[in-house]
Amino acid sequence: MHPDETYQLLRTLTSPVVAITSRRGGKRNGMISDAAIRASIVPDIPRLGVFIHKFNYSHDMVYETGVFAMHILHEGQVDLVHRLGFYSGRDRDKLAEVPHRDGAKTGAPILKDNYCWFECVVGNVMDTGSSTFFMGDVVDCGRGPGNDQLQPASLRAALSPDIMAEYAAKLADAQTFAREMSKRMVSGYSRPRPASP
Repeated sequence: MHPDETYQLLRTLTSPVVAITSRRGGKRNGMISDAAIRASIVPDIPRLGVFIHKFNYSHDMVYETGVFAMHILHEGQVDLVHRLGFYSGRDRDKLAEVPHRDGAKTGAPILKDNYCWFECVVGNVMDTGSSTFFMGDVVDCGRGPGNDQLQPASLRAALSPDIMAEYAAKLADAQTFAREMSKRMVSGYSRPRPASP
């Protein structure tokens, strides 16, 4: 199968659009991801997982502090996706004009507008080459005021042609970086030997 066809099939696994926020010292940041999953089916052991690419400013903040907040966004937050997803926190305070509060358990910024939010402490990490998978133990969570989770397909349909072109250019740059970094992944996994017949 051609890589582009494989990529389109993999996109069916994309999560709702989420914002990930973090804080390190006096610096706060937010980013957008569509790679978040539930990581536990046990009600009293709530966990989730997010993949954060290493080129994101948030990556090092989460890696170094061990805390983050994840917010599932609602359909009315397309502008927030542009604000948090198209710029780097290295260059600007992306949360400066976004209403939020400090999380009670971790201090990670909690956005006031969302579908729902989860405050997390990192419980485990896995290097994927171009990104890190952070498993978060949920230490607090809540329901926001928004309705209807923002899905990637509805987000793409809501973006203007100019912003879609900007997104395509940023995606191409990210894929170039990720392609090279993915080749450098060091695996700690050793395959079990097959059982003898």
